[in-house]
Order: sequence, then structure tokens, then C-alpha cells
Amino acid sequence: MGHADLGTVIVTGGASGLGAAVCEAIGEAGGTPVALDRNRPAGGRAWREVDLADTRRAEAVVEQVAQEHGGLDAVVTAAGMDACGVLDDVPADEWERVVMVNLLGTVAVVRAALGHLERARGRVVTVGSTLGLRVLSDASAYCASKFGVVGFTRSLALETAGRVGVTLLIPGGMQTAFFDGRDEKYKPAADAVLAPPRDVATAVVFALRRPPGIELRELVVCPAQETSWP
Repeated sequence: MGHADLGTVIVTGGASGLGAAVCEAIGEAGGTPVALDRNRPAGGRAWREVDLADTRRAEAVVEQVAQEHGGLDAVVTAAGMDACGVLDDVPADEWERVVMVNLLGTVAVVRAALGHLERARGRVVTVGSTLGLRVLSDASAYCASKFGVVGFTRSLALETAGRVGVTLLIPGGMQTAFFDGRDEKYKPAADAVLAPPRDVATAVVFALRRPPGIELRELVVCPAQETSWP
């Protein structure tokens, strides 16, 4: 992948939030985003329906996309979910699903794409969180999953050095539907300053455009008033 040509990019969670903004930004930059999501994206963008908690299915879908597009140039793992509450109040299936989607789904998609990315000298951008570096109460599933993404990505970067580019994106709070449907105590305060996902998505495109052999290892993008950083 040349640094100016984004090529075919799989974006998990591409139907909403940051994933949708990343798909739009990649399209505007001349790339071909393919969303992996349970829901159909707006605007008729390329999409494959998949529940990332079904990791074997996710791997198969990645391979299908690669075959249909003649390879892959990048993967952005923007899919994420949460289950708020103290550990003994969150149903076990809900707690574990957060880790399945956020961590194991990320790993499965990257694993399936690696051979294609190596041939293209492509790039992976995983989406961590400031809560992959610090913790909050009532967020053990999310923190565990995002700490896992941080550790996975840092290890992956060493394993693939010189073969596949690896960037860990660490976003702060964003203006998305991520907080919808929560109890009020788990929503951002009314005066919270959140980042427009489009502004975070431009950072993803910047990372994807780094030339082979030049690494943007970790990238924190958050509002100037972000209270979760540092």
C-alpha cells in the first residue's frame, strides 16, 4: 500500500459512531471501506453482516472480503460496546460479551487479515480507549477489554515489525450513540466536552497514510478538556 493510496480497508463497527466516521473519511480519501457490523451502514457503503462475538464467523467474513477485493490494505477495529455496573450486578453473559466483541473480535479480524496485510505492506489500526490505560468503577468489563486491546496491539507491533504497520488509537470521549440507553449516572455530564467522531477519524486516515517502515505506534486523540487523560 502506497502512503497515498488507502486501498481496501475493513472497518469493524462501521455502521455507527467512530466506525461510520472512519468509513466516510476513508471514502473521501479515495479508499474503499468495507464495514463489518451487525447493522447496515447508511449511505449504501460496502457492508458485511457479522456479530464479532462469533469470532470464527468474523474470520471467515474477513477472508471473503479479501477474496472479493483482491486483497486487503488495512484494518481498523472500531467496534466496541460496554456493560456498565458493579461486577456482581452485570449479568455474566453481558460482561463476557463486552470482552468477546471488544477484544476477541478485534483479535479475530486482525488474525484473519494478517497474511493479506503483509502482502500489501498494509496497516492495522486498533481502537483502544483512555480506559485501556486507567480505570473507572462500574466499568470492569470495558476496562478489561480495552486493557487487553492495548496489550494485544503492543505485542502485535513487535511480532509484525517491518512486515505490517500497527497503530494503537486511544480516543477519549466522543459524540456518538455509545452512551445512549445507559442509566443517567453512567452518561457523560451535561457539560462534558466530547470529540466529534469525524475529527478522530481524520487521525485514523493520517495513521493509514504513513509510508511502509515508518510507524505511528500510539496516538491519543481527545478533547482539550478531556478529564480521562492523562
